[in-house]
Amino acid sequence: MIATGVIVEYNPFHNGHLYHIKKSREHTDADVMIAVMSGHFLQRGEPAFVDKWARTKMALASGVDLVIELPYVYATAQASDFAKGGVLLLEALQCDFLSFGSEQGDIAPFLHTYSLLEAGNGAFQENIKKLVKTGLSYPQALNTAYQQLIPNNGHAYADLTMPNNILGYHYVETAQKYHTHVKPITIQRIQAGYHDAIQDGTTIASATGIRQAIQEQHSIQNVTSFLPETSYSVLTDWHKEYHHFANWELFWPYLRFSILRLTPEQIASFAEVTEGIEFLIIQAAKECQDFNSFMQKVKSKRYTWTRIQRMITHIFTNFTWQQLKASNLPSYIRILGMTQNGQRYLSERKKLFTLPVISRVASSTDAMLLQDIHATDLYMLTLGKNKMGMDFKIPPIRY
Repeated sequence: MIATGVIVEYNPFHNGHLYHIKKSREHTDADVMIAVMSGHFLQRGEPAFVDKWARTKMALASGVDLVIELPYVYATAQASDFAKGGVLLLEALQCDFLSFGSEQGDIAPFLHTYSLLEAGNGAFQENIKKLVKTGLSYPQALNTAYQQLIPNNGHAYADLTMPNNILGYHYVETAQKYHTHVKPITIQRIQAGYHDAIQDGTTIASATGIRQAIQEQHSIQNVTSFLPETSYSVLTDWHKEYHHFANWELFWPYLRFSILRLTPEQIASFAEVTEGIEFLIIQAAKECQDFNSFMQKVKSKRYTWTRIQRMITHIFTNFTWQQLKASNLPSYIRILGMTQNGQRYLSERKKLFTLPVISRVASSTDAMLLQDIHATDLYMLTLGKNKMGMDFKIPPIRY
């Protein structure tokens, strides 16, 4: 069986994701599609719109055969570590291809960019450090240093100002550095950009635009045309049960309490908290009655919105620098769901997998998995339902 993998959040699964799955299957002649999917907290440092099992159902109904959880330590990390976790899990799963969506739409520029940055890596890293010291944010410094390396015929290289291209570059980088057997390919992203609001007359919108439309209008009806039928059904069922979708504004009272009960020294111990920002975080939490005003107070030229959100995610989930540094490579394959086709692939290839497969978490003492379980409990608690221990209670979904 030819296996093609994707690294995803599906927050929520929409028509653009459906297009990506179909095109990936066509381009690689795949027999099985495998998704490595983030759990309850995401790469931009925010809680998932709906839980990981709801998102697994959406994926399995729309062409994905096997859904694997991307552990918290990678799911909430900067792009390079997010990519590392996803690519190495696909390698452990014996995937033949990794397919990612990009604004570039062609794999060659990513390969050229990797060669360019590897050849000039010393100067590149030195330039980044210098630029950060001038007050630029890390992403701005990274792109400026990159532009300085590109020769005049820059069209041969990937445009790393675009969000999907940035992630795509790091997928290629990981695949090359770790000498994986997974071959990266890319599918052109169509109709909607990563941050675009929804637009009438189209059937594809960004996940960001879909979430914003639902939150602003307190209704799922206005996004029906952008979602596969099962995604719409799952979101409807979720709203009937919880009466809201997960976001930081909803979580703010719990987050605020988490911050204010700690000393500056304790906050500084959490992953990604650096350079004395713990004092500003505490002060802002004292003064601000809602999440948005808190973020506006903490955000600065140096600290992007995303970077601050990742810090507060780690504060909220009690994830420390020490835990982050102890986490190196993925240590397990956690199955969230499968189709009959996915089950067949597991039966055929399981003995070749290079990491242990976990379908039930009860017997594991893996620190990386324990953090996933802890994050799930906090996520479910904050939603206002007494649903502790869901990771122990829900077996892999079969579709």
